[in-house]
Amino acid sequence: MANLIRSAPLVKFAAAAPVVQVDAAQIFRHVGVDPQCMVAADLFVPQDCLTNVLDATQRRTGFAGVGLLVGASWRMSDFGPLALLLEHLPTLRHAFGEFERYRHLRSQTITIRIQEAGVLAVIQMDVRSDRGKAPGTAVELTVASLMALLHWFLGQGWHPREVRFAHSAPSDLTLHRRVFGCNVEFGCDFDGVVVHTADLDHPNPFGDVNLARYAREFLDLQPAGTRAPTTLAVRRSLELLLPQGRCAVEQVALQMGTTARTLQRRLSEEGTDFSALLNDCRSALARRYLADARYPVGQVATLLGFSDASAFTRWFGARFGASPRQWRSEAGK
Repeated sequence: MANLIRSAPLVKFAAAAPVVQVDAAQIFRHVGVDPQCMVAADLFVPQDCLTNVLDATQRRTGFAGVGLLVGASWRMSDFGPLALLLEHLPTLRHAFGEFERYRHLRSQTITIRIQEAGVLAVIQMDVRSDRGKAPGTAVELTVASLMALLHWFLGQGWHPREVRFAHSAPSDLTLHRRVFGCNVEFGCDFDGVVVHTADLDHPNPFGDVNLARYAREFLDLQPAGTRAPTTLAVRRSLELLLPQGRCAVEQVALQMGTTARTLQRRLSEEGTDFSALLNDCRSALARRYLADARYPVGQVATLLGFSDASAFTRWFGARFGASPRQWRSEAGK
């Protein structure tokens, strides 16, 4: 089944198309995208519709920054109904939690993780397509659109410490520097934004706990068929919280805006439990990180929420029948 996204980025593309001197309707017809996506922001379409539109435009114009140009035009209202909640949350940290909780209302292709290291934090974005990792144009659009959320909480004059991309650098970085207002690095091991850790907890001057509650009630009234299963929502929350050492059921429930008891009940209705999901999530992430030699075992332990490497090694041995180093050695053969 194709990964779905809201059609909002396609609407934004149609508005930006004249800047790069292309006919949006012609591009849509060329790649087979419903022309309604030029004007209707809340349709759900395959992610590859956006990828194909961006790719076709880049081929036709030779302009590598089309995704960045579209993302730079993003506003809070472009997050759709989810903006009603995001605008009234107390901090950016709360906003990222709700951003993941209601992921099914925005995109199935973007996962956000926050990794904190002293005074700095990395807002890491994993952008996928039906073909695997999304191309650089789509990633740049996604990271640039994130700036609308960051500026809402931190002010229009705020700039990140650094922006990093995994893809290679274009020949001209003028637009990147203008959009982000900071150093932009390419060829990195992740896509994301480096900020001060304190930024995550900076109070939102527009926060209103009552309006946030009303917004949640509205979002929760969306048809059940569009909601992410609790199992999937827990996995996504764990991926966000594990690097912070927060993996207790109470912490995950708080992240999802519910209670531990309610969360356990919903998981039981789906035929699983929190402990099993935690172990499954850690297992998948452990294999991913250990398969990449850039991650020392101690860092993998931290990313999986273990207090120290020895605790991780004991858990891994019980799970896989080998130590992390042994597993890495065998996997590399």
